Amino acid sequence: MSTVAEIAGAMASLTDNDLRRVEQALHAIYRQRRTGIIFDDAYGVLTEEDQSALAAEAFKMMDRDERAAAKGKQE
Repeated sequence: MSTVAEIAGAMASLTDNDLRRVEQALHAIYRQRRTGIIFDDAYGVLTEEDQSALAAEAFKMMDRDERAAAKGKQE
């Protein structure tokens, strides 16, 4: 049996607190490797890079709206 399969099998018997500690350990490893943490929520799976790109797009839209509003006030 592979190590991953053994780990996955053992995780089913862990307490919620132990699962949180495993998750924290995995996040720490991702940070050390600088590969980005993968987030999985109700909206899907995102990496830190995905979130940064989405935030940049949102800020770009906000800047555009602010410029348009300022231009409207000048006229």
